[in-house]
Amino acid sequence: MIVEALIAFTFAAALVTFVAPNKVAGKLAFGLSLVPILGSLFMWSQFDATGNALLGGSLAFEESFAWLTLAGYELSWHTGVDGISMPLVVLTTVLTSLAIVSAWTPIDSRQSQFYGLFLFMEANLLGVFTALDFFMWFVFWEAVLIPMYLLVGVWGGPRRKYAAIKFFVYTNIASLVMFIGFMALVFGLGDSITSLGLPEIAQALRAGELSGFGALDADTLRLVAFVAMFLGFGVKVPIVPLHTWLPDAHVEAPTPASVMLAGVLLKMGTYALLRFNFTMLPETATALAIPIAAIAALSVIYGAMLALAQQDLKRIVAYSSVSSMGYVILGLIAYTVYGVGGATFQMIAHGLISGLMFMAVGVIYNTTHTRMVGDMSGMADRMPITTGIFIAGAFGYMGLPLMAGFAGEFFIFVGSFGSESLPYAPVFTSIAMFGIVIVAGYLLLAMQRTLFGSFRLETDYEVGHAPRHDTLALATLLVLVIALGVAPDTFFSMITDAVTPILETGGGL
Repeated sequence: MIVEALIAFTFAAALVTFVAPNKVAGKLAFGLSLVPILGSLFMWSQFDATGNALLGGSLAFEESFAWLTLAGYELSWHTGVDGISMPLVVLTTVLTSLAIVSAWTPIDSRQSQFYGLFLFMEANLLGVFTALDFFMWFVFWEAVLIPMYLLVGVWGGPRRKYAAIKFFVYTNIASLVMFIGFMALVFGLGDSITSLGLPEIAQALRAGELSGFGALDADTLRLVAFVAMFLGFGVKVPIVPLHTWLPDAHVEAPTPASVMLAGVLLKMGTYALLRFNFTMLPETATALAIPIAAIAALSVIYGAMLALAQQDLKRIVAYSSVSSMGYVILGLIAYTVYGVGGATFQMIAHGLISGLMFMAVGVIYNTTHTRMVGDMSGMADRMPITTGIFIAGAFGYMGLPLMAGFAGEFFIFVGSFGSESLPYAPVFTSIAMFGIVIVAGYLLLAMQRTLFGSFRLETDYEVGHAPRHDTLALATLLVLVIALGVAPDTFFSMITDAVTPILETGGGL
């Protein structure tokens, strides 16, 4: 019952924080958020699952009981974790606590509501990564939108309402498209399934029990449903050209919300693609390998080129996320152990590195009140610790060896370059690898202009050392990035154990 206890406790903590006095809300939220961290670390230490949660593997901390019957399908409360979801649970709890700490400086109004929404978002994220019944999973999936919409719309920048509405409209429409595609598969399975349990549906689809639905035969239904789900989840990733909501949301969101948006919410999209598209419909995925790989390579290069053209530090990091998620898509479509396993590992690595980068930009903004590259220079002299961590995080983004980003990208490149199920695999991999050069270019250029040289600041603010709590949050993330890069097998062995069954049909080992 530990998963249920974690989710229930986090919901209760959100309620307690929401009604707490503003002056204690931040510290209270952080204290309460430590409980889910301890719970997730305990789960990790006791983790004993084998195989994949959707394909008959043994689950850790599994709980299941019937809930109700709807339209002839049994709905259940069904939770559990495998080697794919366990690292994401840990990532969610750790980033939530550190993001709360990063909010202590900039958030000075309606603090109890802000931190309450933050914990509410964490509870639903835990539900997304542990739910194994579609109805239950979809409720958590949609509920995550509510706190993020409010965090951007209430505590964001000057264009916060526009950014919040754009975020909500894009992601909500995407959810509808995805829902239609998935339910078409459910109806196409007919009497083959009796519930909306994700394992039952996945195993029925892989066993070839799908029949036609409406005017669509089985093969056409698979294709239409795959495309609908790919587009729906692709908005959340986001893939090019469905990415335009992301920079606006990041720029207008308060720093802690940007940390969670890049660090965890984007991983909802790639996690769902892995669970639904690439696990349930592997033959369709391999049939569409070339266009999917093209989208991945385009996202890598186009996102990096957009970042190169930006002057706002937040926009630079935001477009970097588009580029990094392209690597994840490339790893997934490779259908190799190192490709899919590396893509899953990269979700964790990018979550930590992007959280670090957004947090560092936020700390600089809290002091200078500007994020524009042309408005400042020589920040390293006035904020040496913050800029040092920022530089280290940037090198992690560039794939510096012994950092998490290098391990993730290396696994993906090894897995995709030798893929037998992806035509022209070396070509797509080589194109994506060139993105690293562009990443180095725009990050080095931005750091050179803002951090080094003689001190200059266009805004009239005193620049000095960041508050201790901000520095500690940044340092913690940096330590985690390095630790995961030095010892990638911390998560990679459990990840490969969970992704290997996916490759047994439709892909390749």
